[in-house]
Amino acid sequence: MNERALRRRCRSILRELGITPPLRVPELCRLLGEHRGRPIRLIPYSLPVPGPYGLWIAGSHADYVFHQKETSQAHQDHIVLHEVGHILADHRGDGDDDAVWQDLLPDLSAEAVNRALRRTSYGEAREREAELVATIILEWASVLDRITPRAPGDVSARRVHTALADRQGWL
Repeated sequence: MNERALRRRCRSILRELGITPPLRVPELCRLLGEHRGRPIRLIPYSLPVPGPYGLWIAGSHADYVFHQKETSQAHQDHIVLHEVGHILADHRGDGDDDAVWQDLLPDLSAEAVNRALRRTSYGEAREREAELVATIILEWASVLDRITPRAPGDVSARRVHTALADRQGWL
């Protein structure tokens, strides 16, 4: 998928989800999971360093995103959004490196590892595409966080604010 189409797809999905600033990655994953009819489970995990920082496993009823827990929250958010990029781009694993992943994540069954999308570098087109999705989401979140006024805390006031405020949305 080219960059322009990927940006359009991201904006469209984020608008449909009703994501508002500030961006909360777990909330985005919850809403995206509901939208797709498959929950996205975020699992902090101590992944060996050096090595991959994240892993998406498409289970039979849910998606599991393992992410490095031994890093900053901002980095964890980026890792999760990268994995969400794979989900949004409909990427699938290739099965060439089962033994490596079984060593990295011995608690997972071989069947789960076989369903995983595995990668360790940005050399592949799908890795660049997933990184682009993470960047697009963080870029828009950064812009919207600066230009969108905060909604009032009171529920009634928030409804009035939502109805009357200028909708920046996902631009």
